Amino acid sequence: MRINLLIALVIGGMALACWAQTAPIEIHDRISPSSNSAHNRVALTLDACSGAFDENLVLFLRRNRIPATIFVTHKWLLKNPQGLAMLKANLDLFDIEDHGENHIPAVIGAGRKVYGIAGEPDILHLRREVLVGAEAIERATGVPPHWYRGATAEYDQQASDEIRRMGYKIAGFSVNADAGATFKRSQIVAQLRHVHSGDVIIAHMNKPLSDTAEGLSAGLIEILRRGLVFVRLDDVDLTEFNGAAHAE
Repeated sequence: MRINLLIALVIGGMALACWAQTAPIEIHDRISPSSNSAHNRVALTLDACSGAFDENLVLFLRRNRIPATIFVTHKWLLKNPQGLAMLKANLDLFDIEDHGENHIPAVIGAGRKVYGIAGEPDILHLRREVLVGAEAIERATGVPPHWYRGATAEYDQQASDEIRRMGYKIAGFSVNADAGATFKRSQIVAQLRHVHSGDVIIAHMNKPLSDTAEGLSAGLIEILRRGLVFVRLDDVDLTEFNGAAHAE
């Protein structure tokens, strides 16, 4: 009995150690200092997971000539032809990148979830999520994506390694502006006051009933007034850093 208990504890400890090694994490990135014209540059990235199209936000960006890197899912593309048409009409401003086929987190293993959203059962399903999303973007825009951001922006090591092996760069962030389009206007503006040169902002453009458009409109104007310049991810390189991204 004592030996069986010891074996069970050892196996359990090994399982916990294995789980800890593959626990999903957010990838936090800033613009690399080695990037051309990195000084005073910040990057705005917007996720279009599924849902609708925040036209007011895109109109604001277009009116103020603020470039953005937009991560869209195949699911969002199918639901929002009008939004896609507006993005395609402004490809000088908007870089459209891969957010997957069906907005499934990049964690691998039966029963694994991030924020209650089920991940992938195996590597093959992860590859499909990435590739079908990429193919949909290339069909829709004529431009193949080079960046990937998984649903929830969390990854386990196996998934992140595989995505990079497939030839995609993973887009992290350093400032979470809207917490999945749940923040109120004042919270979004407060978050954006923490933006400095080199930061990568994450926000959302698929929830027009949220405060994201109003909060970003106010906060991004403040950033411009501070002399910072917005760039797209296809204009820079990113460097991963340890530590928490700014989000309160």
